[in-house]
Amino acid sequence: MNATTVNYNWHEANERYLLAALGMVRDAIETYAHKTQSSTSSAQQQKQQTIETATADMTAPPLLERVCQLFGLSEFERDILLMCACMEFYGDFAALCGLAQGDTQKTYPTLSLALAALPNPHWDAIAPDAKLRYWRLIELGEGRALTLSPLRIDERILHYLVGRQYIDERLAGIVEPIPEARELVPSQQQLAQQIAAVWMQSSQTEKLPILQLCGIEPISKRAIASTVCKILGVNLHIMPVQVVPSAPAEMETLLRLWERESILSNSALLIDCDKIDITDLTRTHTIGRFLERINGLVFVTSRERIAIQQRPIVSFNIHKPTIEEQSLLWQSNLAQIQPQLNGQVRKLATQFNLSPNTIRAACAEALGQLTGEKEQDIGQILWDACRKQARPHLDELAQRIPPTATWEDLVLPPAQAEMLREIAAHVRQRATVYQNWGFAAKNTRGLGISALFAGSSGTGKTLAAEVLAQELHLDLYRIDLSSVVSKYIGETEKNLRRVFDAAEEGGVILLFDEADALFGKRSEVKDSHDRYANIEVSYLLQRMESYPGLAIMTTNLKSSIDTAFQRRIRFAVQFPFPDAAQRAEIWRRVYPTNTPTNGLDAKKLSQLSVAGGNIRNIALNAAFLAADADEPVQMKHLLRAARTEYAKLEKSLTEAEIGGWV
Repeated sequence: MNATTVNYNWHEANERYLLAALGMVRDAIETYAHKTQSSTSSAQQQKQQTIETATADMTAPPLLERVCQLFGLSEFERDILLMCACMEFYGDFAALCGLAQGDTQKTYPTLSLALAALPNPHWDAIAPDAKLRYWRLIELGEGRALTLSPLRIDERILHYLVGRQYIDERLAGIVEPIPEARELVPSQQQLAQQIAAVWMQSSQTEKLPILQLCGIEPISKRAIASTVCKILGVNLHIMPVQVVPSAPAEMETLLRLWERESILSNSALLIDCDKIDITDLTRTHTIGRFLERINGLVFVTSRERIAIQQRPIVSFNIHKPTIEEQSLLWQSNLAQIQPQLNGQVRKLATQFNLSPNTIRAACAEALGQLTGEKEQDIGQILWDACRKQARPHLDELAQRIPPTATWEDLVLPPAQAEMLREIAAHVRQRATVYQNWGFAAKNTRGLGISALFAGSSGTGKTLAAEVLAQELHLDLYRIDLSSVVSKYIGETEKNLRRVFDAAEEGGVILLFDEADALFGKRSEVKDSHDRYANIEVSYLLQRMESYPGLAIMTTNLKSSIDTAFQRRIRFAVQFPFPDAAQRAEIWRRVYPTNTPTNGLDAKKLSQLSVAGGNIRNIALNAAFLAADADEPVQMKHLLRAARTEYAKLEKSLTEAEIGGWV
């Protein structure tokens, strides 16, 4: 006999059991209505025989008995529930209720009727804290008196009794099932076993501890929670914390409905707090009250720990798979092109810190681009797929700058150019030095690659960051520190934390512009604001030191940054104001090869005492003037553009700068 047949037989036997139980309660009401003595007729005996036969045919208890066991119903409470269900199964039961109560208007079950007609009655069966009403198995309508008020079975319970499983419609859109997760990597599987053991060891306690899963990766946390539930043999549902009401009555309703649902469906609940702002005290207070009152198996996922007072809570930090585990994931998902990878997997795993789902998505994207008809750089396709997968988390927090500049576009003194190449080498070889050569195992501090670019506006700081991004094939994100810094205590660190957490997945280059907004000579603490400013600076430096990528800060004035802070930065590059020879070189390289020019003199143009950024502005404006006149770019166009740029700078052109141009 297959599983489908067994399942069908059980449902058929459950239906026979329920109908027989309903029939016995109906007989009791009918006996009372006709004022006859309780009968032991063949009909009653036949119903009892049906119940016994159906029970014998079932591999699990009938759902009526399961409800009684789950909610601790007495025999009388069970019969009240069945009396209410009779209204849904028998078309003439309403008239029978009216007859039994001596009033044709009372065509509904009441406590008065139950007390008079059903065996083993007790008055408190429908008290507010009694099982039937506490668990909302029945609904109490309006009436002149409690005993005369209409009683009705809850729809979710009615469908449950007949074997129809669904989530309560009042929870639809609030609570949703989480499908079973794919197999976890070994480190996460081991953690899931450890988490499951906490609940198994606490199963005898009055109130189970809440399990809090902390970290920045929501998908991994859900996968681990799903695996824990699989180990324990329960289902898992998720509820976004934003739907938790603050009004006490609404919160009580939600709590009661979920607790009942968790019992009926044998489910745990995952409360998703990943997007909450823990500095919002009103919201966190509401969440705390909800967590302290909810019963059953409960997970909480959040970026940081949430503290509650009245209930035990056990926290676990959830991390992405190790480099070795990520390498195995790459290999298993790229098995069909394994011979062509040529060592690319290790490179991907050391550069990008991705979750299993993101790795699978990157592999699917890359494999979709590969064709067997033309030669393709598989390594570059995989690399670019990883960059795209890592972008969404950071795009909403910072400005992505598509790098187009190359070393040819950068004009710097040899010492500064050499230092930039050293920075590129550190980023490119960090996996070799830190992992393969063991530096990371020897000392975990200061593994981040940090740089300070100092120089006046237009001297090439941002351009240099673009060149590094182009050289390393990494995304470049600009973060304006003046917009990140907040006057509210804790807000600056929160903003920085979000940026670094999102950036770590793709190992992008972070460019923190306007560092003067946060840094400064703040070693001397004069008031609480200065003390807190030092905390903000220390937090940024600490994250830069641990960031597994390149973090660059820019400043217009290096001396404005305290030397104590400068010592914690690995590279400091001074971008000098270009001299005449450097300005001439910038002018020679400023125009693309497709731009038509005529008679441009780089030596004369270098007489303009402006930085590289201003030179590019002048060159671009001159190109538009020439294009509008349908002419190649000439010195006359550059002269007009220079006047415009100097007016913007509130400076005057001197004869020494433009003498002999036209």
